[in-house]
Amino acid sequence: MADKQALRDLQTRLAERLRSAQSQPRVRSWLAVECRGHGLLLPLDQAGEIFAPPPLLAVPHTQSWFAGVANLRGSLYTVVDLATFLGVATAPLSEAARESARVVALNARLGVNAALLIDRLAGLRSADQLVRDTADAGAQPPFAGERWRDADGRLWQEIVLAALAEDDRFLAVAA
Repeated sequence: MADKQALRDLQTRLAERLRSAQSQPRVRSWLAVECRGHGLLLPLDQAGEIFAPPPLLAVPHTQSWFAGVANLRGSLYTVVDLATFLGVATAPLSEAARESARVVALNARLGVNAALLIDRLAGLRSADQLVRDTADAGAQPPFAGERWRDADGRLWQEIVLAALAEDDRFLAVAA
Protein backbone atom coordinates (compact mmCIF):
# COMPACT_ATOMS: atom_id res chain seq x y z
CA MET A 1 0.00 0.00 0.00
CA ALA A 2 2.87 2.36 0.83
CA ASP A 3 4.38 1.66 -2.60
CA LYS A 4 1.15 2.75 -4.29
CA GLN A 5 1.10 5.96 -2.26
CA ALA A 6 4.75 6.66 -3.09
CA LEU A 7 3.97 6.10 -6.76
CA ARG A 8 0.98 8.46 -6.59
CA ASP A 9 3.18 11.06 -4.89
CA LEU A 10 5.80 10.70 -7.63
CA GLN A 11 3.17 11.06 -10.35
CA THR A 12 1.73 14.12 -8.60
CA ARG A 13 5.18 15.72 -8.35
CA LEU A 14 5.87 14.92 -12.02
CA ALA A 15 2.52 16.40 -13.06
CA GLU A 16 3.23 19.56 -11.05
CA ARG A 17 6.69 19.85 -12.59
CA LEU A 18 5.21 19.29 -16.06
CA ARG A 19 2.74 22.13 -15.47
CA SER A 20 5.39 24.46 -14.11
CA ALA A 21 7.79 23.56 -16.94
CA GLN A 22 5.17 24.66 -19.45
CA SER A 23 5.02 28.14 -17.90
CA GLN A 24 8.83 28.59 -17.84
CA PRO A 25 10.90 30.21 -20.62
CA ARG A 26 11.48 27.91 -23.59
CA VAL A 27 14.35 25.62 -22.67
CA ARG A 28 14.23 22.26 -24.39
CA SER A 29 12.82 19.82 -21.90
CA TRP A 30 11.87 16.18 -21.93
CA LEU A 31 10.12 13.45 -20.03
CA ALA A 32 12.89 10.94 -19.35
CA VAL A 33 11.83 7.29 -19.58
CA GLU A 34 13.53 3.93 -19.61
CA CYS A 35 12.93 1.03 -21.96
CA ARG A 36 14.86 -2.15 -21.19
CA GLY A 37 17.73 -0.17 -19.73
CA HIS A 38 17.89 2.44 -22.50
CA GLY A 39 17.38 6.08 -21.55
CA LEU A 40 14.93 7.89 -23.82
CA LEU A 41 13.83 11.52 -23.89
CA LEU A 42 10.27 12.39 -24.99
CA PRO A 43 9.74 16.11 -25.75
CA LEU A 44 7.39 17.55 -23.12
CA ASP A 45 5.45 19.58 -25.66
CA GLN A 46 4.73 16.41 -27.67
CA ALA A 47 3.91 14.09 -24.78
CA GLY A 48 0.49 13.78 -23.24
CA GLU A 49 -0.87 12.26 -20.09
CA ILE A 50 0.84 9.46 -18.18
CA PHE A 51 -1.16 6.42 -17.07
CA ALA A 52 -0.64 3.22 -15.15
CA PRO A 53 -0.85 0.39 -17.68
CA PRO A 54 -4.56 -0.14 -18.36
CA PRO A 55 -6.13 -3.42 -19.42
CA LEU A 56 -5.18 -3.95 -23.06
CA LEU A 57 -7.40 -5.51 -25.67
CA ALA A 58 -5.23 -7.63 -27.96
CA VAL A 59 -5.73 -7.11 -31.67
CA PRO A 60 -5.05 -10.10 -33.92
CA HIS A 61 -2.82 -9.88 -36.98
CA THR A 62 -0.76 -6.95 -35.72
CA GLN A 63 2.96 -6.34 -35.34
CA SER A 64 4.73 -7.86 -32.33
CA TRP A 65 5.31 -4.37 -30.90
CA PHE A 66 1.61 -3.50 -31.00
CA ALA A 67 0.53 -4.12 -27.39
CA GLY A 68 -3.19 -3.58 -28.00
CA VAL A 69 -5.96 -1.05 -27.64
CA ALA A 70 -6.82 0.68 -24.37
CA ASN A 71 -9.48 2.99 -23.02
CA LEU A 72 -7.71 6.08 -21.67
CA ARG A 73 -10.14 8.55 -20.13
CA GLY A 74 -12.97 7.41 -22.38
CA SER A 75 -11.04 7.42 -25.67
CA LEU A 76 -9.55 4.45 -27.48
CA TYR A 77 -5.78 4.52 -27.92
CA THR A 78 -3.43 2.19 -29.69
CA VAL A 79 -0.66 1.16 -27.31
CA VAL A 80 2.81 0.44 -28.65
CA ASP A 81 5.46 -1.38 -26.62
CA LEU A 82 8.21 1.17 -27.26
CA ALA A 83 11.13 -1.14 -26.41
CA THR A 84 9.93 -3.78 -28.85
CA PHE A 85 9.18 -1.18 -31.54
CA LEU A 86 12.71 0.24 -31.19
CA GLY A 87 14.20 -3.25 -31.35
CA VAL A 88 15.77 -3.20 -27.89
CA ALA A 89 13.49 -6.00 -26.65
CA THR A 90 12.02 -9.11 -28.18
CA ALA A 91 9.59 -10.05 -25.44
CA PRO A 92 6.83 -8.06 -23.77
CA LEU A 93 7.23 -6.77 -20.22
CA SER A 94 6.91 -9.37 -17.50
CA GLU A 95 4.04 -9.08 -15.04
CA ALA A 96 6.49 -8.05 -12.31
CA ALA A 97 7.93 -5.29 -14.51
CA ARG A 98 4.45 -3.94 -15.31
CA GLU A 99 4.23 -2.54 -11.76
CA SER A 100 6.70 0.24 -12.62
CA ALA A 101 5.65 0.46 -16.28
CA ARG A 102 3.67 3.43 -17.55
CA VAL A 103 1.76 4.39 -20.65
CA VAL A 104 2.58 7.81 -22.08
CA ALA A 105 -0.04 9.17 -24.47
CA LEU A 106 1.10 11.25 -27.41
CA ASN A 107 -0.12 14.84 -27.27
CA ALA A 108 -3.54 15.22 -28.93
CA ARG A 109 -2.08 17.93 -31.20
CA LEU A 110 -0.13 15.21 -33.01
CA GLY A 111 -3.40 13.86 -34.40
CA VAL A 112 -3.06 10.20 -33.42
CA ASN A 113 -4.66 8.38 -30.52
CA ALA A 114 -1.50 6.51 -29.66
CA ALA A 115 0.33 5.79 -26.44
CA LEU A 116 3.70 4.28 -25.63
CA LEU A 117 4.25 1.52 -23.07
CA ILE A 118 7.52 2.27 -21.29
CA ASP A 119 9.33 0.38 -18.52
CA ARG A 120 9.53 3.24 -16.06
CA LEU A 121 9.57 7.00 -15.65
CA ALA A 122 12.94 8.59 -14.95
CA GLY A 123 11.82 12.17 -14.28
CA LEU A 124 12.24 15.37 -16.24
CA ARG A 125 15.33 16.59 -18.04
CA SER A 126 16.20 19.91 -19.65
CA ALA A 127 18.89 20.94 -22.10
CA ASP A 128 20.71 22.84 -19.38
CA GLN A 129 21.18 19.55 -17.46
CA LEU A 130 22.57 17.62 -20.42
CA VAL A 131 25.41 17.78 -22.93
CA ARG A 132 25.00 16.85 -26.60
CA ASP A 133 26.67 13.57 -27.47
CA THR A 134 28.66 14.15 -30.64
CA ALA A 135 29.69 10.53 -31.27
CA ASP A 136 28.45 9.09 -34.55
CA ALA A 137 25.34 7.03 -33.82
CA GLY A 138 25.22 5.48 -37.28
CA ALA A 139 21.99 5.18 -39.22
CA GLN A 140 19.01 6.47 -37.24
CA PRO A 141 15.28 6.45 -38.01
CA PRO A 142 13.68 9.84 -38.80
CA PHE A 143 12.12 10.08 -35.33
CA ALA A 144 15.49 9.72 -33.55
CA GLY A 145 16.50 13.15 -32.35
CA GLU A 146 19.72 14.17 -30.73
CA ARG A 147 21.66 12.10 -28.26
CA TRP A 148 22.57 13.59 -24.90
CA ARG A 149 24.66 12.70 -21.85
CA ASP A 150 23.84 13.57 -18.27
CA ALA A 151 26.28 14.50 -15.49
CA ASP A 152 26.83 10.79 -14.75
CA GLY A 153 27.75 10.10 -18.38
CA ARG A 154 24.56 8.19 -19.11
CA LEU A 155 23.43 8.33 -22.73
CA TRP A 156 19.90 9.56 -23.50
CA GLN A 157 18.31 9.28 -26.95
CA GLU A 158 15.64 11.80 -27.88
CA ILE A 159 12.55 10.35 -29.58
CA VAL A 160 10.77 13.08 -31.55
CA LEU A 161 7.15 12.10 -31.01
CA ALA A 162 5.85 14.34 -33.81
CA ALA A 163 8.07 12.47 -36.29
CA LEU A 164 7.18 9.12 -34.71
CA ALA A 165 3.46 9.87 -35.17
CA GLU A 166 4.10 10.30 -38.91
CA ASP A 167 6.49 7.36 -39.32
CA ASP A 168 5.21 4.80 -41.83
CA ARG A 169 6.42 1.83 -39.77
CA PHE A 170 4.78 3.20 -36.59
CA LEU A 171 1.48 3.66 -38.44
CA ALA A 172 1.58 0.20 -40.08
CA VAL A 173 0.35 -1.97 -37.21
CA ALA A 174 -1.02 -4.78 -39.38
CA ALA A 175 1.22 -7.83 -39.60
